Amino acid sequence: MFTFSSLQGALSEVAASQSILELDGGIKILVDVGWDESFDVAKLKELEKQVPTLSLILLTHATTNHIAAYAHCCKHFPLFTRIPVYATAPIIALGRTLLQDLYASTPLAATTIPPSALDEVSYSTQLPSSDILLQAPTPEEIATYFSLIHPLKYSQPHQPLASPFSPPLNGLTITAYNSGRTLGGTIWHIQHGLESIVYAVDWNQGRENVYSGAAWLGGAGGGGAEIIEQLRKPTALVCSSRGGEKTSISGGRSKRDEQLLNKVKSCVTRGGTVLIPVDSSARVLELAYLMDHAWRADATTGEGAFKSTKLYLAGRNIHSTMRHVRSMLEWMDESIVREFEAVVDGTRRTNGTKDGAKSGKEAGPFDFRYLKLLDRKGQVEKILGDKTEEGTPTRKVILASDTTLEWGFSKDVLKQIAQDPKNMVILTEYPSLASEAHPSLARTLWTWFKDSQERPSNGSHDETRRELEVTDAKREALQGNDLAIYQQWLAQQRQLQTTLQTGGANALESAGDVGDEASESESESEDSDNEQQGRALNVATTMGQASRKKAALTDEDLGINILLKKKGVYDFDVRNKKGRDRMFPHPVRRKRADDYGELIRPEDFLRAEERDDNDGQDVAQTGKDEDQEKLGKKRKWDNAGTSGKNQGPGPSKRPQLTRNLSDDFEVAEYDGPAEDELDRIPDDPDETSLGPSRLVFTRETIFVNLEIEFIDLSGIHDKRSLHMLIPLIQPRKLILIGGSEGETLTLASDCKKLLAEGSVNIYTPAVGTTIDASVDTNAWVVKLAPTLVKQLKWQNVRGLSIATVTGRLLAMQKQLAQARLDDKAANKRVKMEESSEQAQTEATAETTIEPVLDVLPTNMASATRSIAQPLHVGDLRLADLRKAMQQSGHTAEFRGEGTLLVDGSVVVRKTNAGRIDVESIGLPTDGGPATQLGGTFYAVKKTIYESLAVVAGA
Repeated sequence: MFTFSSLQGALSEVAASQSILELDGGIKILVDVGWDESFDVAKLKELEKQVPTLSLILLTHATTNHIAAYAHCCKHFPLFTRIPVYATAPIIALGRTLLQDLYASTPLAATTIPPSALDEVSYSTQLPSSDILLQAPTPEEIATYFSLIHPLKYSQPHQPLASPFSPPLNGLTITAYNSGRTLGGTIWHIQHGLESIVYAVDWNQGRENVYSGAAWLGGAGGGGAEIIEQLRKPTALVCSSRGGEKTSISGGRSKRDEQLLNKVKSCVTRGGTVLIPVDSSARVLELAYLMDHAWRADATTGEGAFKSTKLYLAGRNIHSTMRHVRSMLEWMDESIVREFEAVVDGTRRTNGTKDGAKSGKEAGPFDFRYLKLLDRKGQVEKILGDKTEEGTPTRKVILASDTTLEWGFSKDVLKQIAQDPKNMVILTEYPSLASEAHPSLARTLWTWFKDSQERPSNGSHDETRRELEVTDAKREALQGNDLAIYQQWLAQQRQLQTTLQTGGANALESAGDVGDEASESESESEDSDNEQQGRALNVATTMGQASRKKAALTDEDLGINILLKKKGVYDFDVRNKKGRDRMFPHPVRRKRADDYGELIRPEDFLRAEERDDNDGQDVAQTGKDEDQEKLGKKRKWDNAGTSGKNQGPGPSKRPQLTRNLSDDFEVAEYDGPAEDELDRIPDDPDETSLGPSRLVFTRETIFVNLEIEFIDLSGIHDKRSLHMLIPLIQPRKLILIGGSEGETLTLASDCKKLLAEGSVNIYTPAVGTTIDASVDTNAWVVKLAPTLVKQLKWQNVRGLSIATVTGRLLAMQKQLAQARLDDKAANKRVKMEESSEQAQTEATAETTIEPVLDVLPTNMASATRSIAQPLHVGDLRLADLRKAMQQSGHTAEFRGEGTLLVDGSVVVRKTNAGRIDVESIGLPTDGGPATQLGGTFYAVKKTIYESLAVVAGA
């Protein structure tokens, strides 16, 4: 069984992707947790309902359309972090930096609390605000969430783990294949029983500067004319239809790059500034590599078109992104690897250092020579204000995140350069439409570009000034009534998450242990009445949760209600309470015991002089530890703030969220030609340190008079690729998602013409619609005749017995039903004539036909013997072949992946499809086993045949 439902991104202009795949046995797989630029929590409601039933999660690309909601789900969906997640290593690393950039760039990503949730905790006289922000994940939390993801390699079959609340996976196997377009982008192959599902969205078959093509035909350098065996003829193919109406550019990648550079040259030649909105983790690598190498080529040829033009890449976490990219060159195209190897070997130098600067460190493909990385708003404002000696703005090209122009530095740059007609903005991706009422800035600019293309050109790019409304989202600290309502809502959410995440008995036991350990580790003099009352209140509250697991907690569920009116005054409301809650709460020390009895603390039984000695040692050790702070040493809560470097009267400043937080939170290496005044600009203020905040929108109208251009560098499959590959894949069922309604329906109609009529079922599901795409398989049981069984010749291959069968299919009637009726008649009285007639009728009805294979007649056996061909059965492992050849006295060693060299003269290769190729140089060797039995070639051939079962067809 296989059912598919799309939660986002089907038959719509929304580019976000979320899909649910349900397999036999109730196994549910979530593929992608995408979000659009609106960051609307309502679009995650259906996903939140599905969380308790999910078995595992797969991620395909490190873009906002595929993983933007991952941190939000981990933070605010209680059970989400308990679900195993699988992705490639680049998706994990770049996805982490992407979300850190996202949450540091816009408070809108944190989302607001729904008004209905605030109404439940507010009093009737209070009017809660509808723009109170949820707690955004911190960079440390985001790094923790991504560290939970299981990394996989390409073409590596893996049997995943299931979530605690999932049914058994029963041999489910997932395999990741390269999808192109992004670093680590994945085509997922899911095998479960008879179901073979290929999930491929936003892939690209063509090779690019940085990314190799998708693995359909064997990947980079494959050059095959057939789909690889693992992805061929799946029972279901889930494919994106985005780009189904897009025609390919004549000239391919080189023509596309030339068009982009020509647009840039035309703008900088007239003294303008070029803005290219990019993402911060995926396609930015392709554009950054292309632009920096274009500047290098220009400097080498001496044309000077870009000589006085500055090149910048702006993103809040761009330093961490590039540091990760430099360590993952093996995931890129072979040309990148060769370029890096050439630099390492010293054959050429590409780091652009002058006069021996940075000596001893060679530059790789992403050690930029002309591209300067910016990660602070002050740096962006500084370069935008730079002017030449004549007082005109300097010529510059700025790549800035994000492509939607709704957040990030690209929005700030657009507001600064929009009014100058000499400037230009180049859109590189087709903008999605998250909301008809509020389209993104990129979508608005793209609409203007399409309108200008449809109108007849009169020689100028646009002589009319357009108005563009820009909305900025900012944080503002909560005060007064809103702060009180937020605190009540937060307390309720914490109680609810504790109830859902832990069982009642375990929660109670852990709470008691915490209180007991705390009381044992600290002296009674340090525990004030306030701390004792707080511990007792926590235990009472946990008991209330243990016995009442409700979705909405009431006052009765929360135990004793403590009212803090003013300092030093406490009022515990115990009216109408029962059991333990009727008493004044006080801590009860539990005796800790194990299977061997009560636990004994040796320090309680020390003599007075021994206790004094230990106290003296503790004091000395404490003083030593205070002088020499050790890494990882635990500190008390009151002393946590005194060990920081910034000791002053003001509040301690949190570490910045932009450059210095990554895998291990190291300070990023410096990226760029040389240190200048941009690096001395202070870091941006940390807005998340405001605490509880509300979302405030400011709107302004800017006049847009700059030139708008569009060059498609999205790297998504086009019409030609889809029409060529889908018939070669030969799926039994085709599910089209991830595109607009027009693109999806057009591609569906084209596929009906390309594929054999009626051979493939094509589905175009809408969002929220579930379709049944189960495999259509029929199984029959065939009985072998005794005479045929006697003639079978069995062979053993790796513990399995194999035989070939050639016979004639006959239809035989079962006699069991008649025999069973005869036994009944013998044990019972003779019935009336009517009963006997009825029994005969039942016997006739129960007699069934079963297929039986019998021996072929003599006249047919000779004909089939000439047609049947011998068949080699088994899987040859090169490691086993190497061992067998060494035992025979030959020399055998591996040379590269999938290549075995025997006696220095015979090469044995095993392809991805399982084909064995044996090549020989044809020259005899001196002495040894190679001179026997016709040489090494025939010895290798004989060993291969001996490890396989050769079954004849007749």
